[in-house]
Amino acid sequence: MNKKLAAALSGGAVLMLVLSGCGGDDGDKKADAWAKKVCDQWQPELKKIETANAEIKRVATESSKPEEVQTTDSAAFGTMSESYKTMGAALQGAGVPPVKNGQATQEAAVKGFNETSKGYAELKTKMDGLDPKDQTKFAEGLKEVAGGLQQATQGGKDALAQLNAGGLDKAMNGQKGCQVTAPSPSAK
Repeated sequence: MNKKLAAALSGGAVLMLVLSGCGGDDGDKKADAWAKKVCDQWQPELKKIETANAEIKRVATESSKPEEVQTTDSAAFGTMSESYKTMGAALQGAGVPPVKNGQATQEAAVKGFNETSKGYAELKTKMDGLDPKDQTKFAEGLKEVAGGLQQATQGGKDALAQLNAGGLDKAMNGQKGCQVTAPSPSAK
């Protein structure tokens, strides 16, 4: 059961890796400057998400006690919730991106990150509410948490789609702050 949760969690939490493409195109200087503002603030958050994800995988693949799984996953969900909230705030604080429909793109992306932040906060609450002493109920609860991951991460996926559709993908991919190392080639 824990391995299934780890797979679901790692699939959802790596949605930020979509921005890990290679740069190299000079592109628009204004878009690059805007992307640098955003990505410099995102870098620590991306690292926190990556670390939280690794912790979830670790307790799920080892023979961890339910209490450790609960504590670790709850902390990871809390970290991810805060990180996505911070990423949305960074987008908001960077100002309107210099692209066609920049304000609508920005508003939709901020909304998406805030939805993912809220989704992870809700998963943390669910995880905190599980009873690790009752193995059967705990396993059922983990299944429910894993089932909620798709919904929790959808806002962030939508936010990235908005930024990419808005023409900011090249500018953001070219920024070192938005580049993270993918855990495996199959993590999409």
